[in-house]
Amino acid sequence: MLVAVVGVGLVGSEFIKQLLSIPAGSSPFKLVSLSSSSHTVFFDPASAIPSVEKWKTILSESSEKPDYDGLTEKLSSLINPSTKVAIVDNTSSDKIASLYPQWLKAGINVITPNKKAYSGDLGLYEKILSVSKESGARFLNESTVGAGLPVISTLKELVATGDKVQKIEGVFSGTMSYIFNEFSTGSPDGPSFSSVVSVAREKGYTEPHPADDLNGFDVARKLTILSRTIGSSSLPPLQSFTSVQTASLIPPALEGISTGDKFLKRLPEFDADFDRMRQDASAEGKVLRFVGVVDGVKGEVKAGLEKYPTSHPFATSLGGSDNIIMFHTERYSPRPLIIQGAGAGAAVTAMGVLGDLLKLV
Repeated sequence: MLVAVVGVGLVGSEFIKQLLSIPAGSSPFKLVSLSSSSHTVFFDPASAIPSVEKWKTILSESSEKPDYDGLTEKLSSLINPSTKVAIVDNTSSDKIASLYPQWLKAGINVITPNKKAYSGDLGLYEKILSVSKESGARFLNESTVGAGLPVISTLKELVATGDKVQKIEGVFSGTMSYIFNEFSTGSPDGPSFSSVVSVAREKGYTEPHPADDLNGFDVARKLTILSRTIGSSSLPPLQSFTSVQTASLIPPALEGISTGDKFLKRLPEFDADFDRMRQDASAEGKVLRFVGVVDGVKGEVKAGLEKYPTSHPFATSLGGSDNIIMFHTERYSPRPLIIQGAGAGAAVTAMGVLGDLLKLV
């Protein structure tokens, strides 16, 4: 299989490392193209695969600029009955996501951790589905939810085998997981909310501007992807992730603050409000967790702060930036199917991407 990679940042670089680390004699893949935001390089499929040590230099020294129409033309010309081609999009770009129908129509498979195409405009998502069905080229997006955790593939198998998904609930954000694992342990006291968010930022768990995590949009995108994967008529037709009922944790007075530093400087003004929520939860023997829910029975998709008993898996099983997802279905009832583990990080995300690529072999 011939592989073109778009996006060579943290996840992209790790993916290339994992791909090229497969022993040459047993690898079913040949890397034929690399593209960053400013450089691109195309390799002769008959030539040797670039090494883990040399690909960055080869790409940075290339004088060619990204040309995705040209890339599509080159890759489609290589497809034949014995040769499959896949593009791996490791970016978070809306522009690149909009190219998926074009690639699929050309017979090029698409693998990505990019959530934009699957959680954005419903029209684009439906176009991806229809074009994939017409051409036979596949799109796989395991790492759009839960990084390397088998969330999407498990859901697809549940649906394909006729199980009825009643509800999916989980802690889908590694950032929110860390923040509330530290902030709310069942005790009425503990570190201030602003200090926990500041530490999370220092550790690299949050975006440079923490409001981009606290607004809940990342969870809303993942819920949109899950809802669309289920494809049930009992769920609302989400036009985009903005259709999800999302309860932001950004204090209204801090909406629109331009930088992360300014935001964190003012966040302590609202610590008393978060302390009160923690105390109320503790008085009920519960903890606070930012969760996402896709409820096929109630017909709702929502994300927000909820309270759970201190004996609940959301309280006892999480550590660090773990994700945990519960599938309540007709078959997995009354005890749900639970998937848990690291839900963020370049290594596990890239593993999920490579795992998708292996499904095409």
